[in-house]
Order: sequence, then C-alpha cells, then structure tokens
Amino acid sequence: MLMKKKKREGAEINGSSMADIAFLLLIFFLVTTTINVDTGIGMVLPPPLDEEVDPPPIRERNQMNILVNAQGLILMDEQPVSINEVRQKLMEFIDNPNNDETLAVSPEAAIVSLKTQKETPYRIYIDMLDEVMGAYKELRDAASRANYGVEFNRLQPESPQREQIQDMYPKKISIAAEEG
Repeated sequence: MLMKKKKREGAEINGSSMADIAFLLLIFFLVTTTINVDTGIGMVLPPPLDEEVDPPPIRERNQMNILVNAQGLILMDEQPVSINEVRQKLMEFIDNPNNDETLAVSPEAAIVSLKTQKETPYRIYIDMLDEVMGAYKELRDAASRANYGVEFNRLQPESPQREQIQDMYPKKISIAAEEG
C-alpha cells in the first residue's frame, strides 16, 4: 500500500491590509517631514521707536549714504563707485584709522544708510548688502585676531569676547527705498 502524498497548497499572504498600512505610512511621513522654505534675508529689526520720544540726532559725518539707482549704479556720499570698491571704502569709513574729519568719529557712531530705487536690480541690491556685511565681518575678524588670536566666527556664541567685538563694531545699517 503505497500512500500518495497530497500536494500541498502554496502559502498565501493576505494582502487586504497592505493598502491600509501604506496609507498610514504615507500619512506618517507627510506629518513628520519638514520642507525647507526660502525664508529670505535674515535681518534683525530694531524695536519700534516711541512716538513721544524724538530720535537722537545723527551727525552727517557719521553717516555713509549709499544709493543704488535703477540702472544699478552705486553712489557713496554722491560719488560713483564700483561694487569692488564698496567694501574697502566702508571699512575705511567705519574704522577711520587716520582720524579723518570726513569719516565717522568712531565705529560705534558709524551708520551705513543703504537706499535703493524701486527699479534697482535685485542682484545689485543683494551684492551691495553682501559688501556691507562683508565690511563688518572683516573689521570684526581683524579685531578678534588682534585681541584673541582667532577669527570672530570662532569665538563662542554669547561669550564676553564675542560681545566685546560686537560692541566695538556694531552693525548700524539703515535700509530704505527712495520715494518716487
């Protein structure tokens, strides 16, 4: 008596709940994933002025007026300059190493006023802003290297050394659009 082996049926996986699992995973990833969005230019704005208090007077000597017109031409105190000259002129204005009577009294008093016209090319505006920020970075780096032997960005955040350099060269930048 020979017994015949029964053919075994193939194993099946129940796939009815796979769609539910895929849907739950999709929802999970949509909820937990963050999408980077361009946030624009990061600027810290000063607090609003009290309407009852007059703003402090600004000596003309301490203010560097920069105008970028609709054609992309740059005027620093009404003198045309190229974008390549801006950083060096700003550093000289802010630091005033030779105590020139036409430059800022001190780095703490220096104010950079950047004005643009409505039709100013955006690329030129961004390049100008980079040059202004670059001038402050170079001045802070030089002061940090002279006092502490390291670049400014290597100083610990919130450290007294970093705050001292920031107090030596505070960024006082006014950005406005011209009327018209």
